[in-house]
Amino acid sequence: MTKSNPQPGRYGPAAIALHWIVFLLVVGVGWLGLLHDDWPRATQATWINRHAVLGLILFALVLWRLAYRWTHTPPDLPPDVGEFSRRLSYPAHLLLYALLVAIPVLGIVTFIWHGRVFDFGLVKVDFHVPRDRAVFHPTEDWHGWLAYGLFSLAGVHALAALWHHFVRKDAVLARMIPGLPRIGGK
Repeated sequence: MTKSNPQPGRYGPAAIALHWIVFLLVVGVGWLGLLHDDWPRATQATWINRHAVLGLILFALVLWRLAYRWTHTPPDLPPDVGEFSRRLSYPAHLLLYALLVAIPVLGIVTFIWHGRVFDFGLVKVDFHVPRDRAVFHPTEDWHGWLAYGLFSLAGVHALAALWHHFVRKDAVLARMIPGLPRIGGK
């Protein structure tokens, strides 16, 4: 059963928290992923493990966010949002979610078939899978390419939200940022 939002026109506190935590983790995990070739060889495995563990946390939160989204109806777009935005919003969000699921799955396959061990500090998880370049090389490439796609789409998503707030002066961005005042009087 789908629950409605307690505040019409705004996302609920759980959806907002999940959105911004996922955003921060995407930035952090993405930053670690982009820099892993620049680390000294001696510490590279440690940083790759941190990237992977944070990626697993991100993946779990994305799955939680999808479950939450499945059971909670998002607020309607404000009535003054144009047809173009209405038509593009849903497919853009679907693509964001698809990338947020596919990228970690490819990362997990890459990590495991690289012969690596997940080190969570107190617990290590070793799948005892031998290193297999035929598996990890293409999945590593796809993991990276899709990550660039995610960064690009997330950037467009953020620019669209800012465009709605500062140019259109509608309440789209205020749905995800509680207490955000509307610019202008539209």
